[in-house]
Amino acid sequence: MKKTKVAIVNPSYGADFVRVARWAAKSRGRVQRHPEYLLIAAQVLRDAGHEVIFVEAAARNLSPEETYKIVEDFKPELSVIHATTPSIFNDIEHAKALKEKTGCKIAFVGQHVTAETDDTFNISGGAVDYILRREYDYTLLDLANKVEAKNIPGMSWTDGINIIHNPPRHDLDVNVLPFPAWDLIKPEWYPDAGKKFPFLTLFSGRGCNNACTFCRDPQTMYGYKLRMRDAKLVCDEMEYDLKIHPQIREIMFETDTFAANKDHVIAVCNEIIRRGLNKKVSWSCNMRINTDLELLPLMKQAGCRMLMVGFEFGYDEALRAVKKGGVSVEMARKFAFRAEELGFTVHGCFMIGAPGETKETARKTIDFAKSIPMDTVQITGIAVYPGTEMYRWAKENGYLIAKDWREWLTLEREQKTLLSYPQLSNADIDRLIDEGLKEFYLRPKQMWKMLLSIRSLGDVLRKLYGLKAFLGYFIDKNKNK
Repeated sequence: MKKTKVAIVNPSYGADFVRVARWAAKSRGRVQRHPEYLLIAAQVLRDAGHEVIFVEAAARNLSPEETYKIVEDFKPELSVIHATTPSIFNDIEHAKALKEKTGCKIAFVGQHVTAETDDTFNISGGAVDYILRREYDYTLLDLANKVEAKNIPGMSWTDGINIIHNPPRHDLDVNVLPFPAWDLIKPEWYPDAGKKFPFLTLFSGRGCNNACTFCRDPQTMYGYKLRMRDAKLVCDEMEYDLKIHPQIREIMFETDTFAANKDHVIAVCNEIIRRGLNKKVSWSCNMRINTDLELLPLMKQAGCRMLMVGFEFGYDEALRAVKKGGVSVEMARKFAFRAEELGFTVHGCFMIGAPGETKETARKTIDFAKSIPMDTVQITGIAVYPGTEMYRWAKENGYLIAKDWREWLTLEREQKTLLSYPQLSNADIDRLIDEGLKEFYLRPKQMWKMLLSIRSLGDVLRKLYGLKAFLGYFIDKNKNK
């Protein structure tokens, strides 16, 4: 089989735009996210003998012209672009330029184009040849292998006149996936004040067994079937990460619900301990508050340092309004205090703007965040993305203020409040977000807690980066008032 030259492109969209995060934007914390899904797909292609380059323009803040030059020099037959909701017109401009300069075919991947396939083709003006819907690892391989377009499941394409949607591809077996092609990036490109630096991310599974209305990835990409990788493979990947980039100091398990399967957590932790990986590198993970608390001591023993916890709201009615099943505020409180007791660093994720929320009820979330032990927080408006139940509901009821994909962010590419209710305007939500961040971080008790957590020069540098990001967000915001 003749090999195909494939350029995988993660385009820039203004300074510090974070393309592969759950909210594509310039983040308030000024972080960057690793493109692990793109790099898994890259390795699938390489394992099959194809020639691949990866252009990380987003994390490196490369200009469009720099991106075009790299791709043009490579002379690909196929270019793959990860597209997002707010950057879709920018991504189409990249597609047009790459097609004009190289004559290559263009494939788009990602959550937005999966949810808005027809719209993407229609606004692309012929620049996009293929859209690889949902999990695209082996759809892309079929395309590189030159399987006839009509025979590639999971792909939509155009014959120049019509848009054709092939049948969906079945959920793949996560145990057959290769490790990401980490040799194509440098961990130092991805700062994050909350993580030990440098670090890498790792997905121990795909899918989610919950049905939160706002959560984009299960609804648009990976489905509601929880598919966890074998514990041996998870630890093999940790060892691979350390071999490829021995300088890394932490691994972040980016799995949406790492601890949803108790047996999986026990198996992974025991395997980490058996191999002594807990003595070589720390790790962090995303957690739900209905996790079995009996798992926490074992996780701590296995080297888990930080828990990224989706608390979301500070009152039960809001949790039910977004279908955050099986959780309660009391459960969240118990989780937070037990995590502190065991010595975990806790990062809490909160939102403003639940259906039915008022200024008074939103204050409950801010007050709750201040009442439980946490090291850091993020507070955002609900990110309403195409393909989610929350998006459909907001659009049908006239609560979505953005009328164009370019309106998903501010002019500075910052996160933008997308919802506005009769009883809680988007200006109210913005004000409450800023109040919550200031009230949480500027308490003497919290500042003292953060100072006491410093144990090394690395901790000092992370705290300084976080302080710079915190001040920078508010300074930039005041400049643009």
